[in-house]
Amino acid sequence: MINNIRLVLFTIVILTLSCQNNTKKNTSTISFQNEKVDQQWVSLSLPNSLDGWHIYQDKTGQKTGWSVNDGVFTYNSKTATGKGNKSLISDETYTSFEIKFEWKLSPDSNSGFMWGVYEGEEFDAPYLTGPEIQIIDADIYRDDNENQIHTAGSLYDMIAPDHVMAKPAGEWNSYHITVNQEENKGSVIHNGMEINRFPLHGPEWDDLVAKSKFSDMSGFGKYKEGHLCLQDHPGIISYKNIQIKRL
Repeated sequence: MINNIRLVLFTIVILTLSCQNNTKKNTSTISFQNEKVDQQWVSLSLPNSLDGWHIYQDKTGQKTGWSVNDGVFTYNSKTATGKGNKSLISDETYTSFEIKFEWKLSPDSNSGFMWGVYEGEEFDAPYLTGPEIQIIDADIYRDDNENQIHTAGSLYDMIAPDHVMAKPAGEWNSYHITVNQEENKGSVIHNGMEINRFPLHGPEWDDLVAKSKFSDMSGFGKYKEGHLCLQDHPGIISYKNIQIKRL
């Protein structure tokens, strides 16, 4: 009788410990899954460092113009030094992704976000390979219907935005850009509204290129995998809260 009681008690203890271990495993699995989801978006703008970025083709480190302060990247053409293009390029390359960031600029200035940039020596500027979502003082082309393919939110020189959502120069704007090579879809959400969508390759893309200023540029739009670019241009342009998620 005593042995039977001991056996029952032993069985109860074993079952209790097993349940506790399973609970811990399930909790750990859920926690790990949540952690993976939370880590999909990665910050590309450190508080006080340009780590993860470099100036285009600046092997000697003589090009300047970019600064960072409290996570805000700023290009000032008046203080920039060195010869050649001074756009800021991501160290890593990307194929399909979503990227979110905020930008603001001084009056009458402009910049742009590019992807698919190839940093080969045969190309002395990022725009020779990378398509661009235009960033510009929207007042420059506000009433110019022929130049809407050059205004804020455009796929530069190719597709005009549905709406011009840009805030006045000196105020922060937001972009949420998607480049999905597998689905052949690109899009731009500007200040909360989707204002542009476009193909990334194929006959429709080829037709857009053929009608643009890029038609004679042999490397333009050819690199599905490439660097990201924050373009240099006359004026002052700032970026912050840069986050990316690979697709």
